[in-house]
This record gives sequence, C-alpha cells and structure tokens, in this order.
Amino acid sequence: MHTGTSITPVHSSRLARQTAERLIGSRAALQRTPALVGFDGFIDHIYYAVEKRNSPTEFHRMQSLKSFGKFVSEAAGKSANVELILQETRLGGNGPIMAFALSSLGVPVTFIGMIGHPKIHPIFTEFAKRASVLGIAEPAETHAIEFLDGKLMLGKLTTVNDVTYDTIKKRVGESHWKKLWEAARFVAMVNWTMLPFMTVIWKKIQNDFTPHSQKKNHAQSHKTLSQRKLMFFDLSDPAKRTEQDVTTALETISKFQDFYDVVLGLNESEGLQVARVLGVSTNGKGEKLISRLASRIREHLRINCCVIHPIEYAVAANETETVAVAGPYTKNPKISTGAGDHFNAGFCIGRLLGCDLAQSLQLGVATSGYYVRQASSPSREQLVRFLQTL
Repeated sequence: MHTGTSITPVHSSRLARQTAERLIGSRAALQRTPALVGFDGFIDHIYYAVEKRNSPTEFHRMQSLKSFGKFVSEAAGKSANVELILQETRLGGNGPIMAFALSSLGVPVTFIGMIGHPKIHPIFTEFAKRASVLGIAEPAETHAIEFLDGKLMLGKLTTVNDVTYDTIKKRVGESHWKKLWEAARFVAMVNWTMLPFMTVIWKKIQNDFTPHSQKKNHAQSHKTLSQRKLMFFDLSDPAKRTEQDVTTALETISKFQDFYDVVLGLNESEGLQVARVLGVSTNGKGEKLISRLASRIREHLRINCCVIHPIEYAVAANETETVAVAGPYTKNPKISTGAGDHFNAGFCIGRLLGCDLAQSLQLGVATSGYYVRQASSPSREQLVRFLQTL
C-alpha cells in the first residue's frame, strides 16, 4: 500500500544540492560495487535530416519528428527524397552506453555483449579502456535520425541472433561467467526487444543461479539492498514484439524478485505499452498518469521498483511510495540517442548508494541532462558540479 505520491517542483535546487552531497563522498562505495552489464552492442550512426539546403555547405535541419512524419505521410502514392547529414559515428546499444556511463561515474563494470568477436571492434576502444569488456558477437548497426522532439532509429540487426546463453558461456568461459555473476553487486540486462533469445537467457540464468534449495519466505523477500543483488531490466521499445512475448518476458523478470531486487526501467512509450499488456488503464495524462502506471506496473509484477522517464521528468514507485522529479529539460540537445541509458545509469547508482527514490531520480535526470547537453558521459565530479547548478 503506497503512502502517497509526491511531485518535486521544477528546478528543485534543494534536492539537487542534497543529491550532490551524497555523490561527493561516494567514490569508495562505488568502487566496492562491481557491475555486470549485457548483452547487446551497436554502432550508432547519428544523422540530421535536411529540410532546406541553402548552399553546398549550409542547410536547415528538419526540427521535429512530427513534421518529418507528416512529410513522409504526404509522399504516399508519390515519392520523397530525404538528404541525411552524418553527424557522428559512435558506440551504441543500451548495454554499452549504460555501462560506459556507469564506468564514467566510478563503478567497476564488466560488459559482455556484441562488441566484436574474436577481436573488439575499434569503435569500442575507449570503452574497453574504462571497463572490462568481453565480446561474444559482432555489433549490429543503428542509423538514428535525430530531431529536437525525438529520434527515428533504423536498425540492421543480423548479429543479434548470435546472442544465446550457450554463446555467452562458450565465449566468456563457463567458470568465468559463473564467477562474474556471483561477484556482481549489480546486474543490468537490457535491450530485450532487439535480442530474440533474451527471455530464454533469463530463464537459464534463473535455472543456473537462483538458489532453488532456499525456500522463498517473507524474510527473504524483504532483505535490504545491501544483502541482495540489484538487477535492472530495460525492454527497449517492445512495440514490434507480440503481446505474448512481452507477457512472458515480464513474467520472467518478475521471478528474479524472489532472490534479487528488481528494477524495471521504461520510457513513457514503453510504460504505456507495458501497462496495456498488463491490463492497466492508461486513461489520463501527465505526471498523474505516469505515476499511477509506475505504481500499478510494480504491483502487478511484484518487483522492488518501477521507474518511468518521460522527456521532462521521471517517476519511480516502490512498495511504500511513488515519487516524481522534474528533469533539467533542454529544447536544444546536442544528442538524444543514449539519454535514457544515461538516466538508467544515474538512477541505478542512486539505488546502489542507498539514496531514497527522489535522490535516485535526481541522479538519473541529472546524468541524462548532462549527457544531452555535452554529448558525453559525466564523471562523478562533473555530475556533482552540474547538480550544484540546478
């Protein structure tokens, strides 16, 4: 039963300062928090779409995804030509971006995924300097057209079929895989939608690592975070998957809560999709709707926490409360691809440090806010300074 919902005012400088103070002294605690992240990996090509070309070297960028959609729709029955300007090629995938953000903030990270096999792809060279990386397949590719109000991501996904549980154990080494799992204080398994065998992987992990001999009881299910591994899941836009696939995935995620503390992270669209699959009403709008969805999704799945992050704020619900925190929104982001993964990294660091939901959300929106402004992952010191300016 929830004790209530709180909406933190926009630009709550007091909360930001309190969160900065928690982060200032966190270096040693974070270094004692080994993380295991997997299993995707992409090469992201970031583009702008040209609305008007003024000269061979100057153009006006198409500003909104909504107007781009109208342009495409109006071309039906005719044809259309869209000029794309490549802005950057960088490492991508929910796992690598989240892991990079975690490592930048001081968490010792081991990443397993599609970053090249047998050799690490050069796009992940800097990542490999910051984290321990183990490649099990070649990266897929995403071509992302960015607008001020969103992005259109086009994927080339052939190599995702190589990510199976047998591949993980074979290419990591079965004994090494077991050691990594058992040592990890935090595990994130993300991008379920793109990885067709992820649900099977989760089930086999449950078979291999959940202590079946230990009966689930009230005391077990209420251990503190310091005693239980924290697990984070991100479905990553499940719209293209069947309702039955999504239902099975959610049921499998729920079963991890018997022995670990589970956080399910969703953006606004994903929150609405999951709610519909679970039979939760999506009537309403704004923070009240998103707060209710976070609470109801958590209750349906019986997990530790559900967090939903629209563009301008974020909401988290646990067993005792539902909290919403406004983000440092900007109308002119340098980059938006990876913003959600940075939010997830910041929020999970808050949970690992024992912060309350409000401070955890503040860390999430600040990590994302810094990233979209600077197009780079913040260090702990940079994030502290950013929080102090909010």
